[in-house]
Amino acid sequence: MDEPQPPSLQAELRQLLAIPERERTDAQWERLNEIEIQLASVNLKNVPPRPAPRPGRADHGGQARKFHRKPGRPG
Repeated sequence: MDEPQPPSLQAELRQLLAIPERERTDAQWERLNEIEIQLASVNLKNVPPRPAPRPGRADHGGQARKFHRKPGRPG
């Protein structure tokens, strides 16, 4: 016969999150952390890499920022 399939990680995560925090056992907290780590690693694999910053440029949309001081007023 067919054996029941384990719930998906997302479904198991939803079940654990449905339990109020103060009522979760240590084992449930550990499983919750494990699932979040597994899902985070899967999500990181799907993120495109960020391009490396160009040397000599500030991180302001690729534009270097220049600051000028106003000349002092004669007193």
